Amino acid sequence: MPSELSPIDKAKFVAAKKATEYVKTGMKVGLGTGSTAAWLVQCLGEKVRNEGLRIKGVPTSSRTAQLAREVGIEVISLDEAKWLDLTIDGTDEYDGDLNLIKGGGGAHLQEKIVATASDQMIVIADPTKRVETLGAFPLPVEVIPFGWQTTKTLIEETLIGMDVLGQTTSLRMNGDAAFITDEGNHILDLHLNRIGNARQLSLVLNQIPGVVENGLFIDICDAVIIGYGDGRVEVNDINKGETVSSKFDFMDSGNLFSDDI
Repeated sequence: MPSELSPIDKAKFVAAKKATEYVKTGMKVGLGTGSTAAWLVQCLGEKVRNEGLRIKGVPTSSRTAQLAREVGIEVISLDEAKWLDLTIDGTDEYDGDLNLIKGGGGAHLQEKIVATASDQMIVIADPTKRVETLGAFPLPVEVIPFGWQTTKTLIEETLIGMDVLGQTTSLRMNGDAAFITDEGNHILDLHLNRIGNARQLSLVLNQIPGVVENGLFIDICDAVIIGYGDGRVEVNDINKGETVSSKFDFMDSGNLFSDDI
């Protein structure tokens, strides 16, 4: 039951629920990765089963693909889709210009490819993801395994000339081994504290040999849907230049999802 969720999960749930209103039958939809995006996939699966929604989903990770299939969403590849109507994803941080840091789940490479192959990108988030300046969340940078320590050194040398507060980098681990992305790469997390010029940093990082992609999403997001623990939802649409509020009533929501998923 929604009333039994923690406030943070309620916030994620109502943001995801609101985002499903943008999804119409016949659409090809990019499906994000992470805890908030997982709520979206569950909500879309409910509409597929109960309301006859018919969509084709392009997942941004193997985890999302598995969940989408489990809830009844047809899964296709981006190569099959070629272009998407909409991508809905979570974020680790977003600022007032709707620039993002993504990649906490290790899927920012596929997430960025899918998002930029879409007519529109909508981000769903709880209020804790809003920041004045990007950088408090470590910036993920996906790098190829070959010579990754050299790549790490090059990144650290590059950061000396960038408008950032911190310059520490670390290899992301999965237990005792290096974390491996779906593309077979490593992730270096950059602990920058504050990023003064995100656009410049993104461009410079991607010029370093060995770097595949960074987690800065600049001028990609069109709208952010912010959910709150009391059921309130705000939609901040940067193209329309407006913020619209609404509210979900948890008491009337019933069971979140059926027991067979």
